[in-house]
Amino acid sequence: MLRHRIQPRPDYIARVEAQGLSFHARDRYWTEEVCYQLSADDVDALEAATAELHRLYCEAFERVVAQDRLAELAIPKAYHAAVGHSWRDRSASLYGRFDLAFDGQSPPKLLEYNADTPTSLLEAAVIQWTWKQDVYPIADQFNSIHERLIAAWALLPERGRIVVACLADQEEDWVTSAYLLDTLMQAGRAAAIVELSQLGWDPQRRVFVDEKSRPVEQIFKLYPWEWMMREEFGPHLLECRTSFTEPMYKAAFSSKGMLAMLWEFFPGHPNLLETYRDAGHLRSFARKPLLSREGQNIQLVQDGAVIEESGGKYGEEGYIYQALSPLPAFDGAHPVFGSWLVAGEPAGIGIRESSGLITDNESRFVPHWFL
Repeated sequence: MLRHRIQPRPDYIARVEAQGLSFHARDRYWTEEVCYQLSADDVDALEAATAELHRLYCEAFERVVAQDRLAELAIPKAYHAAVGHSWRDRSASLYGRFDLAFDGQSPPKLLEYNADTPTSLLEAAVIQWTWKQDVYPIADQFNSIHERLIAAWALLPERGRIVVACLADQEEDWVTSAYLLDTLMQAGRAAAIVELSQLGWDPQRRVFVDEKSRPVEQIFKLYPWEWMMREEFGPHLLECRTSFTEPMYKAAFSSKGMLAMLWEFFPGHPNLLETYRDAGHLRSFARKPLLSREGQNIQLVQDGAVIEESGGKYGEEGYIYQALSPLPAFDGAHPVFGSWLVAGEPAGIGIRESSGLITDNESRFVPHWFL
């Protein structure tokens, strides 16, 4: 695995924004002054690890449900039966993203699973592919995300139009939702995008409705299950006839408590990091809230001393303690590999890098290629 400094395309800012990445110019988020070169073996390792981690999650969660341990994942008691039901029914899942530490030498290690509302999708699926075609046309890229998303939508049961809902004031969420709407339309599905606050509840029909009081039979929501479960309208989720993507069991998959469960059930697995609900014997670890986003409220401890930490609003539900995994360093940059899963299958990667060891919403997206 190599990191190259290269010349950006002369018109790249206009090009990526024309493709929908509207916040690039403000945040300098998309980076093509550098890129990563992988080998075919690197790609094989990432693909295999992604498939294996999906298998482990499914097997581990089967045990969690059977042992009635959803409370350890910060799932409110009122939703335990519904979460278990969505899992037993194997309600359709569209996508998710494993964040992996990988140096090209050792097996990829799972840092966390963004199972419910992962973003950085447009840039992984489309923006970096176009870059590759322009800059390294003879090379390949670990990236079939776009095609797999279209195929996955086409497989969902037909229950009327699919409403894509998110918060309009969250630009990254809106960009991701608009891209998913595009893939829906390419799949031939009737769809619309709405601001989350425009959705209402019809108690007679027991269904969510849009701003024109039309029933929403299917909804893709870029809004976390753990927030919905704790809000005023949360109890309606237990009686509604609206079908949700992602399914409710993704609330449990996205809890970092699953990282401790995985280590309990599969200790020593090469793709896992030693993880517990308390620090115990660990002297070097990452303390992470059970429920958190964008790298918030993480504390990194090495040999008993705090070396880096981030602020935020999370941690009320408790923490996990994950053995510290040193990220590779390239000219002071630390990459994390976001490996995408679409309809349960590995689909490609996106790389984000930071000057520090915590990947957050200011970390840069960097494209990749391989031969």
